[in-house]
Amino acid sequence: MPNIGECAELGETVAREAGRILLERFRTDFAVEHKGTVNLVTEVDLAAEEWIVSRIRKAFPSHSILAEEKHNSAPAGDIRWVIDPLDGTTNYAHGYPAFCVSIGLEVGGELQWGAVFDPVRDELYTARRGGGSFCNGVPLHVSKAAVLDAGLLATGFPYDIRTDSQTNLENFCAFALRTQGLRRSGSAALDFCGVAAGCLDGFWELKLNPWDCAAGYMMVREAGGMVTNFRGQPGSIYDREVVASNCLIHREMLAVLETTSKGIRDSR
Repeated sequence: MPNIGECAELGETVAREAGRILLERFRTDFAVEHKGTVNLVTEVDLAAEEWIVSRIRKAFPSHSILAEEKHNSAPAGDIRWVIDPLDGTTNYAHGYPAFCVSIGLEVGGELQWGAVFDPVRDELYTARRGGGSFCNGVPLHVSKAAVLDAGLLATGFPYDIRTDSQTNLENFCAFALRTQGLRRSGSAALDFCGVAAGCLDGFWELKLNPWDCAAGYMMVREAGGMVTNFRGQPGSIYDREVVASNCLIHREMLAVLETTSKGIRDSR
């Protein structure tokens, strides 16, 4: 087992540093490229990722890295950093202030630590396995909403919503009729943090990637919440679907998903 404290200290530092890069370039003239019709990448994503990766590799050269943009083909190692340098790229490209840096740490395939930095609000969310979740050092705990009818949920939509028949639209309509409200921030990492902080009662989404989830899974679970796939099985950041909640409304969320979606099955 590596020294998680040393890893966490560096991870928090580089999350803040990368966040400053994002904030300094926000609403400036930067290049935007299309990875798909609605899937974007900016030169700022790339700059932030290069900064994070270079800092980690200098400190821990034996660790492997899985990041969204250019460093996403590294084989799994005993110690792996899972990085999204800019979660909420579409928001960022449009000048909409909802985006963050997300960094998670796996050891032997198990999540051990995570951080999400929201540079607009200067909020650093952190979580450590068995050590709780925090925002700027203040402990977090999931909400106490006991029924779905009283819940505020968040979700997102996959980038291939225009071309794939399997979308989140039917789920969205069903939850809209069963909850107090739905929100769509455009950043899965921030939605996980919202559940951990108790300002959201639940979050679900499909077709996510490991870098979208690594820190978020830790955040919710260490704040007393639950994360599974659509079938209620223990969630993995390598699943393509996620349900996160305060535990109390989890069963009701799964029931809604069962009636409106079959999820992403292994046979696909």
